[in-house]
Amino acid sequence: MKKSIESKSIVFIHGLFLNSGSWAEWKSFFEEKGYTTYAPSYLGHEGDPAKLREKAPESLGQLTFSEVVDQMEAFIKTLPEKPILVGHSMGALVAQKLVEKELAEAAVIISSAPPQGVITTKLSFAKSNLGLLNPFKGNSVHYPTKKWFHYAFTNTLSREESDRIFEQYVVPESRNIPRETLKKAGKIDFKKPHVPMLFLSAEKDHIIPASLNSKNFKRYKDSNSIREHKIFEGKDHHFIVGSEHWKEVATYVHSWIN
Repeated sequence: MKKSIESKSIVFIHGLFLNSGSWAEWKSFFEEKGYTTYAPSYLGHEGDPAKLREKAPESLGQLTFSEVVDQMEAFIKTLPEKPILVGHSMGALVAQKLVEKELAEAAVIISSAPPQGVITTKLSFAKSNLGLLNPFKGNSVHYPTKKWFHYAFTNTLSREESDRIFEQYVVPESRNIPRETLKKAGKIDFKKPHVPMLFLSAEKDHIIPASLNSKNFKRYKDSNSIREHKIFEGKDHHFIVGSEHWKEVATYVHSWIN
């Protein structure tokens, strides 16, 4: 069974600790192929990453997952057509919620943060996420370290390469975004029919293990809805959308859309 994807608009949705700048190469790639692309930053994430790491907006610590979903929903409703969504990490879970709201023509779900009830016992998942979720930190803004980033996001790269990526892209984050996904706000109606969805995972991913994304994919139950899951070997959480081999994944996405 095939379904033609007619939309020529793509909305890229970044994950935690990043902003719209992380999609720059993807935007150029798809614009060269005739698409109109957008990559809105979450509230409190806009601007130069280095300056944000010096001092993030005080309001950032209050930002919730629901508010991010509402922001992206409002943005999509200003567009002339339903877009194709491409989300990475927390942005992929946002995309899943927007698909549920029937706001997409299709969706690419890359290393998605898990919906409520989709769990893993992988030690790397706990090690990567517990510091951010720490309930004793209240609404304080979380400032990630280079050491943590290397373990959670770029574990297949050298520390030198990881630090370079950190300096260029990483921003502080709200603890309340991932916290809220553990509650009702993070729930997905897996029985509901949906537009075509492509799930992509990274074999070496620490923060979102490929097995966890596979569980997410397998939860969808409508037999008449199109979905596919592919695991990219040798890639980590960042490597699947960034670093030097991002074009391999972007090319696969383009082929799937067409």
